[in-house]
Amino acid sequence: MKVRFRKVPSPGGMIVPLPRAATPGSAGLDLQACIDAPVTVMPGAQALLPAGLAVEIPEGYVGLVFGRSGLGIKHGITLSNSVGVIDSDYRGELRVGLINHGEAEYTVEPGERIAQLVIMPYAAVEPVEAESLGETERADGGFGSTGRTAAGEPAGDKI
Repeated sequence: MKVRFRKVPSPGGMIVPLPRAATPGSAGLDLQACIDAPVTVMPGAQALLPAGLAVEIPEGYVGLVFGRSGLGIKHGITLSNSVGVIDSDYRGELRVGLINHGEAEYTVEPGERIAQLVIMPYAAVEPVEAESLGETERADGGFGSTGRTAAGEPAGDKI
């Protein structure tokens, strides 16, 4: 599938290349920080960084922005909203909110890969009010309910 991107230069004139997958089997396209100077994110702090791109996501698809596993595991840098959602009718510049969950400051360099964009189809949903819902084995069992017996005891090694 071909997807159109428009480059959006930084105030200082930096232009990032079109996003690309790191390997042929990569699901995500790497997004880079389109910043003119390094940005340091202190522990517990957040930063909103421009990606230097706008995208034309086809109707019936959604863009999902995910964190980069290396930044999260090595430095505690993740997305501030866990997963970014880009609707197909949005045409503005992509921005990536980062948060530093680590114990040390982290400096994002201009052009550094900071997130990845995955474009996927989605099902359009029409909410319909109902008096009751279909029965299932789980019923209304919440967090951790599938790892416990009916009596509430741990179910073997499923915890």
